[in-house]
Amino acid sequence: MATFKRVTRYLFGTLFIGAGIGHFLIPQFFVDIVPPALPWPRTLVYLSGIAEIGLGALLFFRRWQTLAGWGLVALSIAVFPANLYMAQHPERFPEIPKTALLIRLPLQAVLIAWAYWYTRGKQS
Repeated sequence: MATFKRVTRYLFGTLFIGAGIGHFLIPQFFVDIVPPALPWPRTLVYLSGIAEIGLGALLFFRRWQTLAGWGLVALSIAVFPANLYMAQHPERFPEIPKTALLIRLPLQAVLIAWAYWYTRGKQS
C-alpha cells in the first residue's frame, strides 16, 4: 500500500502543478470562472496558481506531504465556488458540456478526499 500511496502522491502533485501552470498560460479562462462577487479575480487566479504549484511540489516530498495535503484540502474547498458558478451559469461556458460542469461538483469532493489521504501520516 505504501508504494501505491507514494505513486499516487506524485501523480496528485503533478496534477496540481499542471493545473497551477494553467493559471499562468491561460489566465483569462480562470478569471472568467471566478464568481463576480469575489474581488480581484486576476489576483485570485495568480495566487491560486502559485498555491497549486507550490503545494503540488511539496507533495513530492514525504516530509511535507501532511502540510501539502492539508493545503490542498483547503485550496480545493476555496476554489469550489468557481465550480459552482460554472455549473450555475453554463451559458457562459458554451465550450464545456453541461454534464462536465455538473460532474466537476462531486469530483471536487473526490479531490478533497484524495488530498486528505496524504494528511494521514508519513507512511509513503
